[in-house]
Amino acid sequence: MQYTRLGRTGLEVSRLAVGCMSFGDPQRGNHPWSLPEEESRPLIKQAIEGGINFFDTANVYSDGTSEEIVGRALKDFADRDWVVLATKVHGRMHEGPNGGGLSRKAIMTEIDASLRRLGTDYVDLYQIHRWDPHTPIEETLEALHDVVKAGKARYIGASSMWAWQFSKAQHLARANGWTPFVSMQDHYNLLNREEEREMYPLCADEGVGVIPWSPLARGRLTRDWGTTTARTEGDAFGRALYHESDKAIVDAVGRVAERRGVPRAQVALAWVLRNPVVTAPIVGATKASHLEDAVAALGLTLDDAEAAELEDAYTPREPAGF
Repeated sequence: MQYTRLGRTGLEVSRLAVGCMSFGDPQRGNHPWSLPEEESRPLIKQAIEGGINFFDTANVYSDGTSEEIVGRALKDFADRDWVVLATKVHGRMHEGPNGGGLSRKAIMTEIDASLRRLGTDYVDLYQIHRWDPHTPIEETLEALHDVVKAGKARYIGASSMWAWQFSKAQHLARANGWTPFVSMQDHYNLLNREEEREMYPLCADEGVGVIPWSPLARGRLTRDWGTTTARTEGDAFGRALYHESDKAIVDAVGRVAERRGVPRAQVALAWVLRNPVVTAPIVGATKASHLEDAVAALGLTLDDAEAAELEDAYTPREPAGF
């Protein structure tokens, strides 16, 4: 396994992160394709044995059960000081007032709830899952700063927003002596490259680590266009992210993979890893082969001609996933 620093911090993370949305009670929350605990644990163990120390979950995944499953597995399979554990806050956890968002009340309630579910005293990275237009960003930033100062999180990160919003948050944090964000978790893959325009140059300038979600485009880059799975049929959010015009890019991945004699997943992930701004793509896994392909992608170097072939059919589009 390869390791790197998360942005300009001293925190060492594996070059791959395990996305834990795949792990959770399929009867709870909005992910009916998620794996129950008995099926999740072998994959978490496999990742750890492969040297992956970076695990990313969220309070909202499968109504909190992802955090519970991940917390128990990490306690059984790994040393807490070796693991880099990340979770997120923003999604609605209960009906009625203050059930979600990034108010001070929500953040203070949800960090404690996440720690209980994870069975730990702290998380290494606490991230805002989305921008909250209903809460002043100053309120959110000061609350996150207090979470860090209380020892409940080591670092804070952000996810999926406009570059101007991220820049504003970073400026306000520094101007007020609050903890700045050290990472950006955003939507980036061969089918959605809009982050290259403004967000990635900003992250490079600010020394912010980049941990893209959905680097394989919800699996669409790993198989023939139009192929359906249990996840694609049950993933309403994912269906809104990609379009019929993306078929040409998926076909290009297939051509490169066939010439190389490797699975498509390795080619698509190797392309993401080519970007020097990217720290660690977040890879979801529901099969052992998914983790095997992810690790193998670290050793696959695409040449410029192959990258150009993969990129040729891309056209500008509205950013998706906010």
